[in-house]
Amino acid sequence: MTVDTIVVAAYFLFLIAIGWMFRTFTTSTSDYFRGGGKMLWWMVGATAFMTQFSAWTFTGAAGRAYSDGFVVVILFLANAFGYFVNYMYFAPKFRQLRVVTAIEAIRQRFGKTSEQFFTWGGMPDSLISAGIWLNGLAIFVAAVFDIPMEATIIVTGLVLMLMSVTGGSWAVVASDFMQMLVIMAVTITCAVAAYFQGGGITNIVNNFQGDFFVGNNLNYMSIFVLWVVFIFIKQFGVMNNSINAYRYLCAKDSENARKAAGLACVLMIIGPVIWFLPAWYVGAFMPNFATEYGAVGNDAAYLAFVQHMMPAGMVGLLMSAMFAATMSSMDSGLNRNAGIFVMNFYSPILRPNASQKELVVVSKTTTIVMGFIIIAIGLFINSLRHLSLFDIVLNVGALIGFPMLIPVLLGMWIRKTPDWSAWTTLIVGGIVSWVFGISLQAHDVEHFFGLEQALTGREWSDLKVALSLAAHVVFTGGFFLLTMLFYRGRTPEREAEVERLFENWNTPVVSSGEAQHDLDTKQRSMLGRLICTAGFGVLAMALLPNEMTGRMLFLLCGSIVLVVGVLLVNASKVQHQTVSES
Repeated sequence: MTVDTIVVAAYFLFLIAIGWMFRTFTTSTSDYFRGGGKMLWWMVGATAFMTQFSAWTFTGAAGRAYSDGFVVVILFLANAFGYFVNYMYFAPKFRQLRVVTAIEAIRQRFGKTSEQFFTWGGMPDSLISAGIWLNGLAIFVAAVFDIPMEATIIVTGLVLMLMSVTGGSWAVVASDFMQMLVIMAVTITCAVAAYFQGGGITNIVNNFQGDFFVGNNLNYMSIFVLWVVFIFIKQFGVMNNSINAYRYLCAKDSENARKAAGLACVLMIIGPVIWFLPAWYVGAFMPNFATEYGAVGNDAAYLAFVQHMMPAGMVGLLMSAMFAATMSSMDSGLNRNAGIFVMNFYSPILRPNASQKELVVVSKTTTIVMGFIIIAIGLFINSLRHLSLFDIVLNVGALIGFPMLIPVLLGMWIRKTPDWSAWTTLIVGGIVSWVFGISLQAHDVEHFFGLEQALTGREWSDLKVALSLAAHVVFTGGFFLLTMLFYRGRTPEREAEVERLFENWNTPVVSSGEAQHDLDTKQRSMLGRLICTAGFGVLAMALLPNEMTGRMLFLLCGSIVLVVGVLLVNASKVQHQTVSES
């Protein structure tokens, strides 16, 4: 067993330990699915940040950074823009919804039919996405460690499921914070190495193969600009709608939700340069590296840097970071989907009078079942990875994703629409996605606009995204606005429900009391001790037989983790003393 394998195995055991330690925090469905709405801002901000992460950041995104330079950073800056709007307005509003799952807010706004439509419409997309992430991670792990993909999918899926079912949202959010630290520590260390090995950022940019700022294979600059504009529009919609309110439902109050969004925004601004500097180094000084990695190709840019330029043992930390990135997205989705099933179907439809004890048991059972479904989807996609069905699965998942955001975003601004406006808009959005996302081909656009030069593969990919999003803004959004013409009022019961929703939306949540102070101290203390343990573990890797430079990199990486752990432990002691004195 290699050092890298031992590092990854130890990391898996650490995640399981997190789930076990936080199991005592869960006594109700609210605790299980949103931490009872009692979590501190730095934990909530970490999980909000990590939900936009997967192994793709270190594979597909790093590959794009290698080939096209700065372009990939735009995607993450668009995320930062979405989080900034969260910070300025939406994050505290989402917390003020005072619901256990985001779909409950959809029921309050659009009624029970829309609740079921969005429950069953969004769940398959989320499960398929999780299976795809799991499969994508397995492809990379299999290439690095020569482990069968099937075994990787099963083991990773089981660890994820075990952690989520034992600790619920507390374990999910705590592990997200831990995983954020691992990722930032590893990537900062790699970025420092790339900076000095490459002679500084300016030298790396000057030696980059191709145009560093706009990339290659680009005949029409207007298409690139259009793509940038609509990527920002898309991420604004993705980040600022009621479906994705789940990111902030676990915050202890409105102010903590706002601070969480601010943390995620800052991390998304500074993160991309840190993450992609090694890939840019490879693009400048290792242009032919892909021949070593066979089918993985350019997607191995980050791995190539670590294997060639970093000390022994760092590949294990990188793989741990990749597991962290993927599992943070998957465990949030797994916990969220289980919550939606239990709170928006099982409880209101099948067992309206079920006790909290029964709902907690059903919640854990549902998490287990969905964990096995994700594993099965990952294995199924793996078995079909050479067939066109894989692309069909991806397209089907994309058909329903963006259209779901439009009615729940606009619906919080425009009250006078009939309840059926939400689910009919979703149907119209599916049709628009099909026409502009699948049926429309490059030659149709070339012929319509009379283009003299054929669109490159990159240009058509970017243009398809922009055209699809523009079509949704015009047609899907336009249809929702047109439903205002059919508004004839609501029943008194429904009107009271909608009024209560908007009253909550505008009423801040304020947290106080000795019980909350005790829980704050416990959060800081438990997670601080876990992080200190991880920090000492990384520091111990400096003892591996490497050159002095390599040992110093491990000391840097471990110190970053350890400092955060010490700060949390000290903060818990200070708060405990303050409460005791008062």
